[in-house]
Amino acid sequence: MMHKLRNVMGLGDNNYKLKEEIELDEGFFETVSITRDKSEPLKRGRGSQRQTVVLVSVESKDAGDEHDPKKHGKKKKVGYLKMKVVESLKKEYTTNKVVESIEKNTTIISDKSTSYGDLEKQHDVESKVILKKDIPKVLPWVHTAISNAKRLLLDVHHRIDDDFLRNYLNEFCFKFNSRYFDDLFGRLMIAAVSYRWDYLEEPCG
Repeated sequence: MMHKLRNVMGLGDNNYKLKEEIELDEGFFETVSITRDKSEPLKRGRGSQRQTVVLVSVESKDAGDEHDPKKHGKKKKVGYLKMKVVESLKKEYTTNKVVESIEKNTTIISDKSTSYGDLEKQHDVESKVILKKDIPKVLPWVHTAISNAKRLLLDVHHRIDDDFLRNYLNEFCFKFNSRYFDDLFGRLMIAAVSYRWDYLEEPCG
């Protein structure tokens, strides 16, 4: 039942498209595959069978006068968050995933990864490419989101099967995106009723 609810959380968030200015990067989450061939040697680093790739994008803009260095060190104000499990970081694949989740005339800030090289060619999408050394300053929220999600999953679940990572990330994003709602349970119930047919057709894994 919990996985069914997490699935509904993701269906509800899918309808919202990111806008204005977003940070974009990928995260590698340690997972366990029960279908992996145990005779196959484990790889290290990127491409390891123990890691699942997640495309992370978050609305982020200059906080301006709202910035309070005593309360928070970040000079950017965070908005909506999306985390999507992806099969590959090939640019033709990531480009489609990013474009389908953003509004027109959205500014994308990312690193110099070749995975995002084609975003500048997309109509109505402005993509800024930054230097690796500037990442902590210009991508503060996307890295915070990745770090917090990893820490939460490790502390609560200890081990995540790769088939269910998407559902756990759905829950994390739903709670993050609902942080200003007083009635989180009511919002979930509305999503469950609104997407009941989609949910029945959508796999929970």
